[in-house]
Amino acid sequence: MRYSDRGGGLSAQERARREKLRFRAADMFAGEIAPARVARLLGITRKSAYEWYALWKRGGRAALVSKGAGSGRKLTDEQLERLETALEEGAAAHGWDDGHWTTARVAVLIAERFQVSYTPRGVAYLLDRLGWTGRFRLPMRRTARQTTQRTARRTG
Repeated sequence: MRYSDRGGGLSAQERARREKLRFRAADMFAGEIAPARVARLLGITRKSAYEWYALWKRGGRAALVSKGAGSGRKLTDEQLERLETALEEGAAAHGWDDGHWTTARVAVLIAERFQVSYTPRGVAYLLDRLGWTGRFRLPMRRTARQTTQRTARRTG
């Protein structure tokens, strides 16, 4: 299980803290305490408690050991620099008539340039991390089709 903090995962100290929490939960499960009660006692979500319980049932405490730091990133630093350069060139330079970037368009750009798949929501998180969120003229959730429809209404 990964916990995002926008920087690519938890610190080593926070991972250790979460692991200790999972081990406390395992001890409670072994004592036949229901996951919902474990959640209340440990101050975690019921969802986490039930996920941990399922892992514990299948593999005991060992199944709750921290998996280590996640990569948290799909693009390298060099690719991120190239992406920012492409964004600065503008959407028109990449084939979109109205010249506006949307998260869907940036996802297409990333897929074409780097062969990496991002959802529009994932692109929004990435762009926010890079400081690009406020640089978009249109709401980031708007699709290229909606953009075309809106433009047609304005001129029609």
